[in-house]
This record gives sequence, C-alpha cells and structure tokens, in this order.
Amino acid sequence: MDTIKVGVVTASDRASAGIYEDISGVAIMDTLREYLQNEIEFLYRCIPDEQNEIEGALIELAKSEECDLVVTTGGTGPALRDVTPEATEAVCEKMMPGFGELMRQVSLQYVPTAILSRQTAGICGKSLIVNLPGKPKSIRECLDAVFPAIPYCIDLIGGRYMVTNDDVIKAFRPKGK
Repeated sequence: MDTIKVGVVTASDRASAGIYEDISGVAIMDTLREYLQNEIEFLYRCIPDEQNEIEGALIELAKSEECDLVVTTGGTGPALRDVTPEATEAVCEKMMPGFGELMRQVSLQYVPTAILSRQTAGICGKSLIVNLPGKPKSIRECLDAVFPAIPYCIDLIGGRYMVTNDDVIKAFRPKGK
C-alpha cells in the first residue's frame, strides 16, 4: 500500500506568530488518519495570511514535495486578510468549484453564515488542493462531505492510490477502478 503525501497549510497570522495553538491543522491531520488506511506523510506549514506566502507554500508542497493532497485551513472568509482562495486560484491549472459548492451547502445546515465562506479546490501539477474553513468542527463536516470524491480525483490526476477505512468513510470510484 502506497504512502500518501499530504500537505497541510494553516493560514493564520495569530497561529503563525505563536499567539495561539493551531488546532485546525491538527484537526485535518487527525481526520485524515481516521479516513485512510495508508501510511500518511504529513508536510505541515503554519504561515501568515499573506497571499505570496500561501502561494509559495502551495507550490512547494504540490510541485517540489509532490504531495497527493494539499489541504488548507483558514483565510476563506470575507475579511481583507482572507486570501487563501486567491492564492489557490493563482497556483492551480484547473479549478474544481464543486468542492466549495458542496462544502457551503453542508455548512449551511449548521450556520447561516456559511454563505460567507469562499473555500474552493483546484489541481496544481499532480496535487489536489482543497481549502477548508478554520474551525475544527466545520473542517470535519466539510471533509465528511467532499472526501468520498478525493481518492478518485487523485487517481485521475496521477497521484498515489488512497485506501479508505470503510468503517469511517467510503471512497467513491466507478466500478472496475
């Protein structure tokens, strides 16, 4: 079974400055450990809400480190410093808007402010980049919704084969894949 490489990027001025602990990045890693039976090599970055720094981290993780999946948290709201979707769009060759649409739809079941979220996803090289919200509860809700499509997407772009823990989450792959 392949080892999966996953980049985790937390975009937060305060967490990157050590003002508070990054619980969102930890929540992503914990959730993916539950989802996948593969061994996972996490490459973690906690950086300020600066578009050029986010872009640099995404390019490094996708192209230099060859991560199969890069998951971001933070920077997806309407505030002036929230620039993660812009950074994602700047580095991706293809955008995957269905991810953001589904995450907002799921989040709206819990909070009316989900319409303020701008998370998205895209393909950078052979990596799928997915923007998640910043709160651990919302991270899990959004990942539960979109993750079933992630392993097949990664298959299609030439990434390593992900094996899910079917007791936790089931990946969708067309018959015979």
